[in-house]
Amino acid sequence: MRERGRAVREAALLARAVRAADPLGVYTGGMCRNIRPLFNFEPPVTDEEIHAAALQYVRKVSGMQRPSTKNRHAFEDAVERIAAVTRALVDSLETTAPPKNREVEAEKARARSARRFA
Repeated sequence: MRERGRAVREAALLARAVRAADPLGVYTGGMCRNIRPLFNFEPPVTDEEIHAAALQYVRKVSGMQRPSTKNRHAFEDAVERIAAVTRALVDSLETTAPPKNREVEAEKARARSARRFA
């Protein structure tokens, strides 16, 4: 019986790993939870929120929280470029849907988090 329990746990771990990676080992588990949608909110997204999302993206892609002195310029340049492109994207998108309320969306996120960690 003990062997069966171990086998079930190992199978669950393997299934989780397969869902999180493709055959090349690239993360495919969905969008990073720390990167939030920025489009169609009232009030509109701020430059600080766009910069924070760009910073989170560069951290995720580069695999480093803070760059070394040697990589600092490339890191900061990437954050600024991604922030600029993100601002252009958000400003150019159009929708007929009414803007989302930030407080309502934050409450939904808290409820999802409570379910996830319950």
